[in-house]
Amino acid sequence: MIRKADILLAAVLIAAGLAVSWLLAAGNEPGQMVYIITDGKEYAYYPLSEDRTVTVQQEGHINKITIKDGKVSMVFSDCHSQDCVQRGKISKTSQSIICLPNKVVVEIRGDSQEYDAIAQ
Repeated sequence: MIRKADILLAAVLIAAGLAVSWLLAAGNEPGQMVYIITDGKEYAYYPLSEDRTVTVQQEGHINKITIKDGKVSMVFSDCHSQDCVQRGKISKTSQSIICLPNKVVVEIRGDSQEYDAIAQ
């Protein structure tokens, strides 16, 4: 037998799920800049609108990153797993490509600078 409390709980859970979905979709805007981070430090950044190929060489490792037609992809990596190459093309602010063995992160950022936290 369904009680009023069960219906209320279901409605609250559905509303919470919709709110979380909306928040996740809101951070999925087209990006403006490509940031390349190596070993936790900013390596370089480029506009997503300019086509180019960037070769990152560090500690005997090589990663090649291509920016073309407003999308970025890692086209070559000398790591074993190749997950970063298989990630494909990205263009939204909520997307990134990570080559964990080579410690390379390719991140897309937009115009708005949002803060994760503010410390005082």
